[in-house]
Amino acid sequence: MKSIKQGYYYLFYRLYKMSEVAPSKWLSDWKASMALGVLEIWFVISILIYYKVFINSSVDIIGTKFVWILMVTILIIIDYFVFHHQDRWRKIINDFDQLSSKKNRIYSIIAWGVILFIIINTIFSFYCLDLKARRDQIGPYAPEFVAKKRREDSLQKAQQIENLKKIYGEDKK
Repeated sequence: MKSIKQGYYYLFYRLYKMSEVAPSKWLSDWKASMALGVLEIWFVISILIYYKVFINSSVDIIGTKFVWILMVTILIIIDYFVFHHQDRWRKIINDFDQLSSKKNRIYSIIAWGVILFIIINTIFSFYCLDLKARRDQIGPYAPEFVAKKRREDSLQKAQQIENLKKIYGEDKK
């Protein structure tokens, strides 16, 4: 459990160091917390999508605004008490600044791997959700939606042909 906690802290440390390199060093601790929060939300979204795709397709993964506001609020409160309450982030940054360059390099590779994994995982979960929608013919792949889209496309093509006839003067023949 301690290694997971240290990994979480190091992820914050890496994001903090990245925001320190940015042109504005102002509020780098909050920028790192926000980036970590976004990664957490993406991870939760991917889990919910996988649940819908592989376990229960009738569940509403979007939920209500209240659920999302509650989830974001809980994440903000947790991040506040983990990093910002009594400026705990300063101790975390100082502790990881003391690491040897070899350990820092290894931990950086792991941290960026985790970040890349979360991003790729989220993209892949949306891909799986799209495949399920195609297979089940729901959402934008529902037959009535596809038929409506085809009608709109043919009307648009007909209008484009009429406009081209006007442009080239073929409408007067």
